[in-house]
Amino acid sequence: MKTIETTAVIGPDRLLTVQLPADVTLGPHNILVVVDDLVQTRASRLDDFPTIDVGPWPSTISLRREDLYGESGR
Repeated sequence: MKTIETTAVIGPDRLLTVQLPADVTLGPHNILVVVDDLVQTRASRLDDFPTIDVGPWPSTISLRREDLYGESGR
């Protein structure tokens, strides 16, 4: 299996032509086409993720394993 990643500009005819490398064998192949709009990048999608600000952590908080689980270990 070979993965080829490239960027394409789709015109009004919606036709996509792909030039494959010479080492791709002739004959039938399964081809997967993923269309991911570049207009909205993954970073901008994460910016829309809801967040809750609960303020700073208490200065006395301890996240040591021993303090979280006590003597029983869990």
